[in-house]
Amino acid sequence: MNLDPRIHVSLAHLRGLHGAARGLNFLPRQPAASVLNGRHASRLRGRGLNFEEMRRYLPGDDIRSIDWKATARTGTPHVRVFTEERDRPALLVVDQRMSMFFGTKLNLKSVTAAEAAAMAAFRILDAGDRVGGIVFDDSELFEFVPKRSRRTTYALLEAIAQANLAMHADKQVTLEPGALNRVLGSVARIAHHDHLVLVFSDFDGIDATTQRRLRGIAAHNDVLLFLVHDPMGRRVEGAERTIVGDGNMQAEIDLGSATIRDALSRQGSARLDAIYQWQSEINLSVLPLSAGEETLGQLRRLMGQAAPRRRVR
Repeated sequence: MNLDPRIHVSLAHLRGLHGAARGLNFLPRQPAASVLNGRHASRLRGRGLNFEEMRRYLPGDDIRSIDWKATARTGTPHVRVFTEERDRPALLVVDQRMSMFFGTKLNLKSVTAAEAAAMAAFRILDAGDRVGGIVFDDSELFEFVPKRSRRTTYALLEAIAQANLAMHADKQVTLEPGALNRVLGSVARIAHHDHLVLVFSDFDGIDATTQRRLRGIAAHNDVLLFLVHDPMGRRVEGAERTIVGDGNMQAEIDLGSATIRDALSRQGSARLDAIYQWQSEINLSVLPLSAGEETLGQLRRLMGQAAPRRRVR
């Protein structure tokens, strides 16, 4: 089956992205050009620490590691020694609802989300961390508990590809209000604390409950929201007529009217602005991904990674 890569992704395509994103970094120490540095910074906790032993103080030890209770009890300085945990679990939440089956310039939003999630999964796994995820559409969700396992990562990618391939223009779905909020409930159940949670979505259908659940998740985990949007989300261009749909119904809209274009632009901008506002209200970071541009190039810019130089012969 020949697939248009702008509309659908295959498992082979997602697995082939393994080497594409080398150098991307989701760990606490970020490059200077990364959006996770500076005013957009998420307080990335990184891997936790495990207590290893209590021993006598040695010259050169950090005085901040001195255990004063043990020192007072024994009469000699003692320090607590910690080692870094071997890995940190990451949970990738990938939206493949019919609201994502839209694009006006390059890719559909569903394709951009799938590609970005695949590259993030491989980079996190290669860093030695556990990878799991939740893939959801309008009616189902599939959960994968984070594991340091290539098999689990491949199973996650397969679920993304299957959900993506199931999307088509005449697909009949029953739209359920609050679908995203139910998914976030599953995220909270899996990611109790010290997880890296990455959400790839257009965040269609957000409300006050969405913000409240994200606040609860971000209180104990690091949360990155990859806001997948189409260029038309901010500005609706003029046209005589266009067909829009919600997965169940379709309507023809006259975009020759400036009044209609302005109303659609305001509606799209209001949702994007509300999500960006969460950065100042919740301890999380919002990273925009446009379906109108190549996915890898955007991730490199967001993470402060320069494109690899071509070898001159």
